[in-house]
Amino acid sequence: MAELKTGQSVVNRPADDELKSLSDSFEAKQPWEVLEYALKVYRQRIVLACSFGAEDVALVDMVHRIDPETPLFYLDTDFLFPETLEVRDRIIARYGLKPAQVIQMKPLLTPEQQGAQHGDALWASKPDQCCEIRKIEPLTRVLAQYGAWITGIRRDQAPTRANAGLIEWDKKFNLIKINPLARWTSEQVWMYLQLHEVPYNRLHDRNYPSIGCTHCTAPVLPGDDPRSGRWKNFGKTECGLHK
Repeated sequence: MAELKTGQSVVNRPADDELKSLSDSFEAKQPWEVLEYALKVYRQRIVLACSFGAEDVALVDMVHRIDPETPLFYLDTDFLFPETLEVRDRIIARYGLKPAQVIQMKPLLTPEQQGAQHGDALWASKPDQCCEIRKIEPLTRVLAQYGAWITGIRRDQAPTRANAGLIEWDKKFNLIKINPLARWTSEQVWMYLQLHEVPYNRLHDRNYPSIGCTHCTAPVLPGDDPRSGRWKNFGKTECGLHK
């Protein structure tokens, strides 16, 4: 796995109306067309965020077909499912990803240090704080090195994502955010995975449509909200990466 590179690669913030016009121009196009544009314009300044869920492995496949040198990163919270690590390894092997292309981002605190400082099982008492330590802070560190990032969010996943642009400015992390799958449905994602025989997390076959940390992810009953298995009983559906 790669270590985080030093230095910073920033882009100037485009005017809001200019960016919206650009994003709107891709509304009738396919995700790979959005990627072709982004990977060309932000070459060597762009990174793919990969949780190894269905959407993200579809993007790995699309990106690899356009620019196989594009790096990806994943947030290793120390609480990932074994199945997530297994599909990570299958993806690396399938696409021949070089160690320098796969950036593993870990929290500054080990689980033991977090327990000593904030109490045991922080995810059960203060899940927002746990996400901040194990996800948001590492994400902030990695994104500081790039001018644009690619995500797998879709508009129909949650009300908080309903207005996501295909290309937008990420106000939280101050860089361009590319959401090629924003218009797609889950069915379209799975059709792509099957068509191109993309490796996927086996937990998806066991009623886990959305997969995060072991402590905060549960299976979902057929017909329920796909994200209802995340942070169950907390009224929380986002870790804060996409606000």
